[in-house]
Amino acid sequence: MNNNEADFNIRADALLDNFMEIIDEALGDQLDIDLEQGILSIELDAGGQYIINKHAPTSQIWMSSPVSGATHFDFDAEQGSWVSSRSDDKLIDMLITELETATGIRLNLEP
Repeated sequence: MNNNEADFNIRADALLDNFMEIIDEALGDQLDIDLEQGILSIELDAGGQYIINKHAPTSQIWMSSPVSGATHFDFDAEQGSWVSSRSDDKLIDMLITELETATGIRLNLEP
């Protein structure tokens, strides 16, 4: 594993672990959440499922959302965040907004 792969895995694992911890603590009674082998699954009790996973071949985080569909995110070192490959949308902002709409609770997902 080269340094770029190692850096990607460290950064992506930290993001997914952070999401798991915060979302489970704040919304655990409104959804089922699971993190296994770099795949975070969030299933809302009201319906809808998010899949957020590492995609090592492209060094991206991929999110499948019941609201916004499939989006791929690259790490932007200048911004220090994961940014959509198709727009300026940040992964954290998208997920915060969508989960707030679904649950009525605004999370702080910043590490």
